Amino acid sequence: MSKLDEIGKKVRKLQMRAAVAKMKLRDLAEDLPGKWTEIEDVAKETSAVFAELDGAKRELAAMKKLR
Repeated sequence: MSKLDEIGKKVRKLQMRAAVAKMKLRDLAEDLPGKWTEIEDVAKETSAVFAELDGAKRELAAMKKLR
């Protein structure tokens, strides 16, 4: 498997994780004010996943540009 394929696979996995994290955050918002104590943890997790996804997308774009 080429490096480009590996990064593409990583991006797809991160997109799935980001979608799940986004849904958790949305579900938490619907449960407010009952679960307000969980906001910070869920938001940090969501932010971290999206930051990782953004980095992987940038890496993939850079690799495609070099091709």
